[in-house]
Amino acid sequence: MSESQVTFRHEHRPVLAAGDYQVTLSQRVSLEPVDFTTTRRFTVAGDRFGLAPSLVRSVFPPEGSVGDHATVLPHIVLERATLPWERSPGGPGPQTPPWLALLLFTEQEAPGVSTVPLGQVAAGPWLPPAAVAAESHESAQDPVAVIDVPAALLADLLPGYADLPLLAHVRAEGDGPADAAVVVGTRLPPAGMTSVVHLVSLEHRFTAATDGSWVLDRGPAPVGDTVRLVSLTSWRFASVSADHTFATLVRDLAEEGATLRLPPSGQPAADRYLDQGFVPARHRLRQGGSSIGWYRGPLVPGPTDAGPVAPVRTGDALLRFDAELGMFDLGYAAAWQLGRLLALGSGDTATGLYGWRRRRDQQAARDQRAARSRSSRSPSLSVSGNLDAGYPLAVAPIDDSLPAGLRDWLTGLTRFEGVPFGYLVPDEGLLPAESIRFLGVDQGWVRHLVDGAASVGRLGPADEARDAASPLPLEFPTLTGALIRSQVVSGYPGLLVDGYADRAGTGHLTPWVTRRLSPEVLLCLFEGELARLDLHQPPEAQHLAVELHSPGSFGKTLRAPGGSERVPDPVGPLPLGPRGTVSPTGLAAAIAGSLGVPAAEVDSGDLALQLTETAERVTFLRP
Repeated sequence: MSESQVTFRHEHRPVLAAGDYQVTLSQRVSLEPVDFTTTRRFTVAGDRFGLAPSLVRSVFPPEGSVGDHATVLPHIVLERATLPWERSPGGPGPQTPPWLALLLFTEQEAPGVSTVPLGQVAAGPWLPPAAVAAESHESAQDPVAVIDVPAALLADLLPGYADLPLLAHVRAEGDGPADAAVVVGTRLPPAGMTSVVHLVSLEHRFTAATDGSWVLDRGPAPVGDTVRLVSLTSWRFASVSADHTFATLVRDLAEEGATLRLPPSGQPAADRYLDQGFVPARHRLRQGGSSIGWYRGPLVPGPTDAGPVAPVRTGDALLRFDAELGMFDLGYAAAWQLGRLLALGSGDTATGLYGWRRRRDQQAARDQRAARSRSSRSPSLSVSGNLDAGYPLAVAPIDDSLPAGLRDWLTGLTRFEGVPFGYLVPDEGLLPAESIRFLGVDQGWVRHLVDGAASVGRLGPADEARDAASPLPLEFPTLTGALIRSQVVSGYPGLLVDGYADRAGTGHLTPWVTRRLSPEVLLCLFEGELARLDLHQPPEAQHLAVELHSPGSFGKTLRAPGGSERVPDPVGPLPLGPRGTVSPTGLAAAIAGSLGVPAAEVDSGDLALQLTETAERVTFLRP
């Protein structure tokens, strides 16, 4: 696996902040009595009342995820590295703090989101005029999403003016330019509850108090007990107990790790089938009677492939009867019939297959006539061109190659596209809840599936012979992998899976299929023999977290700064603020004390370095 170095920096300010600008140019010519002067105006139109989805690279915890997030400080990664510093929350000078903040609410606390025209935003709770005044590129009719937050709740959740510089930083690859901006929240998600996070605008929301500090401006005469904020984007997730963490969920799968088969029945004749992944299934006979047969889909305990299969015209030709048990093996017959039904169910595919078959037959007939013409020709007679095919005039060639669209559709069948779940996992006992099953693919089943689809238009023995002589140009490699049924599949949408041919993890296998068969079932197949399977979260699952101590306090084990050999002492315990909030300035001061540096030297980049936790990876070694 390739690794890259990530650098954290405390800010990346734009050359020009968003707003209206005026440029005046004067030119003095000694021979002219009056100086020439001209003025030009332009606007730097930054985002202000909403964010395009393309600007949000990722959020953590992920949207809709379920896990143990009790120690996580939520964050959002923004594509434009300058975005948090493009506007000002208020205050003097060019080095004002970021104008964005993350507020975390429980589902019970979360305010409703209203969409109002820009010209009417201030019609509710008071807002500073500068915060809602339309700029030259904006209209009073532009929609704005707002939330009205109870003042007492906001007082507990809103970071202070001095905290804002510590809650935004930028990431870069090594020493390269800034790649993305990160805005961090201050509240830990309450356990056992759903949380809603809002990225809010604090543009022009702070004003100077009499003691020289900067506080939220609620207007000259606040009315009511709510404060209106502009919400640029939001997402929700659920925080549950430690039993539902990524590592815990995946490790628990190891206890249920096995091959894809039902438990032994105690009857040797039946266990011979069960060991191979068969399950008993109801079988309706063509004459109308009912019976019980053995069925096995393409997912089997180990990979198997007997090579190319002979084309047939009916699925009944693939039924195999076990005289000892008096039962049919239905697997290949079911695969063939399913392939034919899938092709017939797709009108364009069926029409295309029939047309391709007719063109191929016409070309075969030409070749036969040409062969007969050459064999009956006198050795001294020399002819050329289309006379070889028995035609006195030139005729257009016939393109009998398999069209690309049909080839893609048939290739999709080899990857189980459109195959119903019940054909892949015919019995729930094969895949219990919270389990992983290692498996291979029976390519004989897949070949019969494809043959059934390609049988459209196969009418007689001559068609069978031509199909056998001209096999479809498809690949059927040796495939192995795993089938996972777990909450980790639904709770971690960005789950990544890597397969290796060796237990050391050096021989990376090429993925063949990685598909969610249902919200909680994931199928992973690789080309070759699987020896090791790694499940891990994507790089964006890198997050910022603290360590909880006794109730109401937290701490953090620190990393040694670059170039330092001294391992710093852990920080904490530090008290949590109202509603489980973390004080960024208090944490930064404690980190500075542990590192032995002035508090002013610990900025948002240093804070991010100490709080960042990498994505987890869990490895399975296949027996």
